[in-house]
Amino acid sequence: MEIELVLALGMFLAAILALLAGYPVALTLGGVALVFGLIGVQMDLIPLPILRNLPSRILGSMENQILIAVPLFVLMGVILERSKVADDLLHTASRLLARVRGGLGYAVVIVGALLAASTGIVGATVITMTLIALPTMLRQGYDPKLATGTIAASGTLGQIIPPSIVLILLADAVSTANQAAAMRSGGGAGVVSVGDLFAGALIPGLMLVGLYLLYLVMTAIFRPESSPAVTIDEDAEPLSIAEIMRSLGAPLLLIIAVLGSILGGLASPTEASAIGAGGALLLAGLRLAPEHGKTGDLGSIWGAFISLLLLGLLSNTLDLTVNREAVSTLEYVGIGIAALASLVFLGGLLSAARVLMRASQFTSALNSGAQITSMVFLILIGASLFALVFRAYGGEHYVESLLTSIPGGLWGALAITMLVMFILGFFLDFIEIVFVVVPIVAPPLIILGADPIWLAILMALNLQTSFLTPPFGFALFYLRGAAPDGVETMDIWRGAIPFIGLQLIMIALVAAFPALATWLPTIAG
Repeated sequence: MEIELVLALGMFLAAILALLAGYPVALTLGGVALVFGLIGVQMDLIPLPILRNLPSRILGSMENQILIAVPLFVLMGVILERSKVADDLLHTASRLLARVRGGLGYAVVIVGALLAASTGIVGATVITMTLIALPTMLRQGYDPKLATGTIAASGTLGQIIPPSIVLILLADAVSTANQAAAMRSGGGAGVVSVGDLFAGALIPGLMLVGLYLLYLVMTAIFRPESSPAVTIDEDAEPLSIAEIMRSLGAPLLLIIAVLGSILGGLASPTEASAIGAGGALLLAGLRLAPEHGKTGDLGSIWGAFISLLLLGLLSNTLDLTVNREAVSTLEYVGIGIAALASLVFLGGLLSAARVLMRASQFTSALNSGAQITSMVFLILIGASLFALVFRAYGGEHYVESLLTSIPGGLWGALAITMLVMFILGFFLDFIEIVFVVVPIVAPPLIILGADPIWLAILMALNLQTSFLTPPFGFALFYLRGAAPDGVETMDIWRGAIPFIGLQLIMIALVAAFPALATWLPTIAG
């Protein structure tokens, strides 16, 4: 066996052992790579200038337009979670479906899908729904296994329903892998954008929601005692149209604005993430202003919404570009109105920020967003060094030879890859897998004929499934930590198993019918 192959395998084994020992992921990846890189330099296996290229690689990653969307989407999710918008969603949906047998379970799945499309943060979604919905479900007589499984599975929808952080990171990794595959095979390289993956994940994500709901319907029919209808206080005030629109309509409009602008080609993912963060701030201001605002805050926030609609109307009817030779009088008027509307919008954002500051949520939301973003990019730096040293040993060629030699061609190699990623998902977070594993295994699979978008959606579904799988599924850990006393760990594990089966069915459907992932990107493109 060649010494380079031994060292490449040693890198992976050392990294996995260090992670299992509890060392920080980013420092583990970077530290292991640095040790093995220095070993390679001392043995004249790796030229020292290769390691000196790391700063330029990191700088190139920081300038990547795709990754700029990450902190803004993270901030969008954190603000919505901290401002109790998620609480209102769940309470309203639960009351609307209360008299339906199994209605509380349907509400959890629907709200999980809405939170997935507005926050995309699995941990926050699972913990929020566990704290709010699980005590009510248990009090109303729901089977603990069904209740915990529904909450955990619904919380993981943030992995696949856009805008998802995992899809943003996968878009960068798969696009780079597609270019690397083209260089090795001599073909052309198409760009895989975030919008492509958002469009590709939309149908599988909604189908998965449908599978969850279908399972709950069948459970309510064949095991009615496990999901009873909720008893309601007859003296309680019925929900008004205004309450429904505020709790369900406002987040839904934000989701449509973010995803619609991307899929419709009106904004790039980075621009759409800014829309999402600003919209989340305004919604949070509306939610908290009656309790923590002052006179004028509410009017200023509503003025921001109106100005945003006006800006959208003006930008679609007039050319607002200033540096042109010929500008008509009507266009000058439009530019002036747009400038005033922008000032009104900025004033609304400042008012919403003041409301969150009075509610003691603004600083904590910014800190939480900064911590999550820092974690992502620190792992990116460690993974970049790891991938650099691994490639210097020729590791990607060994992986390519291994995958191309597996019987069954593309399907055999894909099955092994998905199995390995599924097992790694027990121990590693999706960020490490995307940054370390995907760049290594994706180019050979693309060379074998895999469509990059289809491959990325399969990987995203696979990573989502690993979040649910006992005993190491992250969603199960989040739920266990927030669950009330009396909920057994075995109930949580057993409750997750049917939903794991549904996710495996979804993976099989996408594998068998690639158009589920590739049709919408073709139409949107």
